[in-house]
Amino acid sequence: MTPTIRDATPADIPAITAIYAVEVTDFVNTYEYEVPDGAEMARRMDDIRARGYPYLAAELDGEVVGYAYAGSFRSRAAYNRVVENSVYVAATAQGRGVGAALLQALIDACVARGFRQMVAVIGEPANTASIKLHERFGFRHIGTFPGIAWKHGRWLDTVFMQRALGPGSGAPPSDE
Repeated sequence: MTPTIRDATPADIPAITAIYAVEVTDFVNTYEYEVPDGAEMARRMDDIRARGYPYLAAELDGEVVGYAYAGSFRSRAAYNRVVENSVYVAATAQGRGVGAALLQALIDACVARGFRQMVAVIGEPANTASIKLHERFGFRHIGTFPGIAWKHGRWLDTVFMQRALGPGSGAPPSDE
């Protein structure tokens, strides 16, 4: 079954919070140590959407099984056309096309908003599923920061990948 991708809503916060909690406690796909509660996840969603970035949810059989959003890559003005993506899929839905559907919809939403570059910050080189997913959508490996984060009792490398959106850097932005 193909997942349904749509804009996330406040009603999705309990499912989004549960998906993210597993990532925080069990994996290194995020470098947070403490699981944020629903109120904090709602605040984050509101902030991302208020700044004009997309925040999406994926459903299978009426259940939210994944989410994705784009946000600021860096805060300096010269980076305002660059986004960093985040894609999370519940363990029960992995391998069912949810991540791919979310990433494609997120890319499309960012292109429609005029963003020109998307950066993926991947928790470690061993996360081959995420690396392969991003490669499938045209991301290329930019570099790996060795031993940049400490979580679960070990130093972690972090992979950076990037892809152009729309005309990328081939033309000036339309608002210049």
